[in-house]
Amino acid sequence: MHTMLGRAALAAALLLATSTAGAQTATLALIGGHVVTVDSAKPEAEAIAIGGDRILAVGTNEEIRKLVGPSTRVIDLNGRLAIPGLIDGHGHFMELGESKRQIDLTTARTWDEIVARVGAAARSARPGTWIIGQGWHQAKWERPPVPMVEGNPVHGSLSAASPNNPVLLEHASGHAVFANARALQLAGITRETPNPAGGEIVRDAQGEATGLLRESAQHLPAAARARADSARTPAQREADARHAVELAGADALSKGITAFHDAGSNFATIDLFRRIADEGKLPVRLYVMVRFEPKARMDSLLDRYRMIGRANGFLTVRTIKRQIDGALGTNGAWLLAPYVDLPRSTGLPLEQPSSLQEVADLAMRHDFQLATHAIGDRANREVLDVYERAFRANPAKTDRRWRIEHAQHIAAPDVARFAQLGVIASMQGIHTISDAPWIPAKLGQERAEAESYLFRSLWDSGAIVTNGTDTPVEDVNPIPSFYGMVARVAKDGRTFVPAQRLTRAEALRAYTLNNAYASFMERELGSLTPGKYADVTVLSKDIMRIPEAEIPSARADYTIVGGKVRFERAPTP
Repeated sequence: MHTMLGRAALAAALLLATSTAGAQTATLALIGGHVVTVDSAKPEAEAIAIGGDRILAVGTNEEIRKLVGPSTRVIDLNGRLAIPGLIDGHGHFMELGESKRQIDLTTARTWDEIVARVGAAARSARPGTWIIGQGWHQAKWERPPVPMVEGNPVHGSLSAASPNNPVLLEHASGHAVFANARALQLAGITRETPNPAGGEIVRDAQGEATGLLRESAQHLPAAARARADSARTPAQREADARHAVELAGADALSKGITAFHDAGSNFATIDLFRRIADEGKLPVRLYVMVRFEPKARMDSLLDRYRMIGRANGFLTVRTIKRQIDGALGTNGAWLLAPYVDLPRSTGLPLEQPSSLQEVADLAMRHDFQLATHAIGDRANREVLDVYERAFRANPAKTDRRWRIEHAQHIAAPDVARFAQLGVIASMQGIHTISDAPWIPAKLGQERAEAESYLFRSLWDSGAIVTNGTDTPVEDVNPIPSFYGMVARVAKDGRTFVPAQRLTRAEALRAYTLNNAYASFMERELGSLTPGKYADVTVLSKDIMRIPEAEIPSARADYTIVGGKVRFERAPTP
């Protein structure tokens, strides 16, 4: 598969280079750097010439200076690294923007610290308004909460700190929320409330809700919050949504991201993206997956919403997103064998394979890519089985590029099936850093090491491996995620299964050309090839050459999208 992709990229490069022959004057030139192109026809260079929104040429400083005219903006790279614009292969765009307006709990070291932050917010909030926080993870606290149930807190202290406001605190994984007493009341959760399908209301020994709501149980307080939100006017809601797009875009651009795979959005949000794209105001290129829509509604509307490179390549919609299981950290990932720390459970399947098969058939009918969230080893096997049945039933449809999002824990017999079926492993290198210290507690040491984040095994099998952050689960910054694939050094300082590391060249390809391929955009994005869109990331440090341990300190100095400098880091005094 990698050989085929390389040949296709080379052919496209030659075609595009020919089509731009005769271009004389650059609008923007990057001179005096280390240029890594991810283009096998010309892997490295010193400088780049850009004309409008396309790359004119890549070559030596002398060659590119010949394309500089009186109106050309010239940026002296001073030896810095220039690479293809980094593409986040899996994230949640609107949620990233919304997270910037919520209480940040990612840095909280204890449950008591979280309660204090919520209490401070409650003291300044109007009674009755919802208080939202995000990013907590019980496995990352310095000490366990007291009291606790199944390793998680109970809502007593939180409710005492916020008696007049409903509170929802989203788990870092996005697969659970924690609610205070007021939020539980508004959600209608009592002792008698049954667990919803695919979810769990965690209870204490007396049968009372602790406040932790796993997977689909999150929908209960979400519905109550939506009822409160319905009092706002459509104009107010649109203004807030546009602000979220601006906040997400600014964060992504400041970290070198030029394109973003949004996993995913409903039709109403896609309508918003289309309006903003047509105004020329989308900050980064969006590759949007359709999600949160009933199957019948998708069947009737998918063709109408299909968009390929709308607004000069800023908006594409051609993928359906589904989710078959939850997250490992909340014991929601669907496993072949029980959890070590929760032996009563093998996880929470959120969609039955028979239902996913119906979606696969729908995707085939409408010629849509299918991308399915699967974290546990059972979940990955079930999705591969569904895909294989769909492929066999539709042998004429060959360029499918269906994806498994996360592909975190894969049983040995299933690794080779990714390449055999042409299924893309859409992974997140950053999770090896943040998750590795606690994975063995969930799976046991042997299974954790044999099945978790199999970057090298998948790559060597011939599968296409991509990289992203799953933001706002993790920071959208691509550098730690690149480092996670290259080094696999966890937060506790230990290297997690070093045999599964990728080389720097492979990890860069995962963040660029492979992500472009996964979005059917390899002829337009993913390498610094003449004729492609002029998307370039310039880093403060050369992550291809510096000592490995220094990689995480690199920052984006310039982010160029479509030939325009969209972010420029202020010089250090």
